[in-house]
Order: sequence, then structure tokens, then C-alpha cells
Amino acid sequence: MLDVCLLGTGGMMPLPYRWLTALMVRYNGSNMLIDCGEGTQITIKQQGWSFKAIDLICFTHYHGDHISGLPGLLLTIGNSNRTEPLTLVGPKGLERVVNGLRVIAPELPYTINFIEMNEPYENFNSGQYNIEAYRVKHNILCYAYNINIKRQGKFDIDKAKANNIPLKCWSPLQKGNTIELEGQLLTPDMVLGDSRKGLKISYCTDSRPVKQIETYAKDADLFVCEGMYGEETEETKASAYKHMTFEEAATLAKNANVSELWLTHFSPSLVYPKDYLHVAKKIFQNTVVGKDRMTTTFKFEDDTTEDQ
Repeated sequence: MLDVCLLGTGGMMPLPYRWLTALMVRYNGSNMLIDCGEGTQITIKQQGWSFKAIDLICFTHYHGDHISGLPGLLLTIGNSNRTEPLTLVGPKGLERVVNGLRVIAPELPYTINFIEMNEPYENFNSGQYNIEAYRVKHNILCYAYNINIKRQGKFDIDKAKANNIPLKCWSPLQKGNTIELEGQLLTPDMVLGDSRKGLKISYCTDSRPVKQIETYAKDADLFVCEGMYGEETEETKASAYKHMTFEEAATLAKNANVSELWLTHFSPSLVYPKDYLHVAKKIFQNTVVGKDRMTTTFKFEDDTTEDQ
């Protein structure tokens, strides 16, 4: 199962009832985070999820409302007795930005591995997560992300026998390992059937609605997208500051054929986002206005979700 929690839904500044931008997912005992705005530690604590299990943190860009919570979080992760390396991912300049923030968090009991992105599109694996990152249109360098959980085929006993695979090798191959036996290379595809449908979470904040978002978010099980402004008349302001309206986010969701849209990253002036939900729903019916710590669990078996 894949758990997804929208930790914070605010943009620009935190409010008493709304923390800044962050999304957290859990899969097979490993947690990952996208963005880490002010208040992220508090909302993780309220959610009851583990700090120690955070293995990967991705950043869309380096505006304060997306990264200001990092120094304290790094210290808290260290205080959880974590010693395994932590991987941080972000646009070019990541290591310089993080090292600047670490002036107030200089000593950590674990190492930090940096993955800096320079290309318009990048794809990499980190632990159990396959990550796609692609550039979007903000007023500084900014990336959107896809989190893919790939699912291998079922073990095929007839295929294993047809390929003369020894019984002792079945389990390691089923787990994805490659084995060299008596000069022969045995690979998982020799015992597995066709790959099955996995899970895809698409996340985009701080961008104008550009074509590549539709392309890369296509057929996502969940599309988490900024809706900085709710009123249809706010498109001029959204365009000037390189953000999106509810209407624009819903249009992207419709064109990308996603299963569900969660709106997030609301302007401080947008006190009651639900008042404008109808604006998005008239374009994409399966739209939800996000709130802090809204959580969904995705299951492989029937691709259903459980909302909290």
C-alpha cells in the first residue's frame, strides 16, 4: 500500500490553521517528502508519521515557503537516532542552498547525498521509489515530480520450469535479484510474468499551466496541483506571479486524464478555498480542496483509495 499525506497546503506564509507546502508518502517502511515549508515538523508530528523513516526529500525550488522547514527537520531526523544516509533532490544549486541553511544545523549523525538536476527531464530510482522530475514555468528554476511505484509481474511457475531454473533460485529471482549459476546468468524475467499496473502520484506547485504538466501527469492516480487563487478573475495575478488558478489546475487535470485532483498551495488571501471548489468542479468533477494532513491510501489490488 502507498500512503499519501498532504502535510501543508499554504503558500507564501503560514497561517494559524494552514502550514506551508509539503507532501509525504509512505511505502514499505520508507518515507519520502516533497518540499519542506515552515511547520512541516509540526504537521508530521500531528500526523503521527515517522521522522526516522524519511529516506528521500525532493524540492521543487528554493523559495522559502518550500524549504524553510529543512534545518529543523534535519536536526529532528538526527535526534530520532537515524544513522543511514539521507538523499536530497532538487534543482541546480541544491548543495549550496542546503549547506547555507545548515549553518544552524551543522552536526548530524548521518550523511547527506545530493542529487542536483540540470536537465529539462530527469528520471532516477531512490530506494523503492522511481522519480520523474521535469521543469515547469515559475519565476525561478522549478521542477514538478512524479512518484512511481512500479509493480513486477507475478511469479510464473510454468515459465520457471520451462527455463530450467533450479528451485533454490526461484525466491531470489522473484525478489528481483540476478544470479550467476554455473556460468549462466539468471534474471528475474525468467520466472516472472508481465509487469502489472503500478501507482503514480503527480505533484506540481508554483508554475503556470504548461503543456509538459499535462504530458507527465497523464493517467496519474492522484494529481496534487497548486491552486493559488480561487476566483476566475484572478488569472491576471496568477500569470504575473507565475502561479495557477483553480480553473487552470482543473483544466490540466482534465487534459491529463488523472483519476483525482487535490488542490493545494493556497494564497494567504484565499481564506475559504472551498468557496471556489465549484469553479474547478465544472471542469474536472473529481476535484478536492486540500487541507492539512489530508491522507489517502492507495492499494495495488483494485486501485481503490481510502480517504481520511
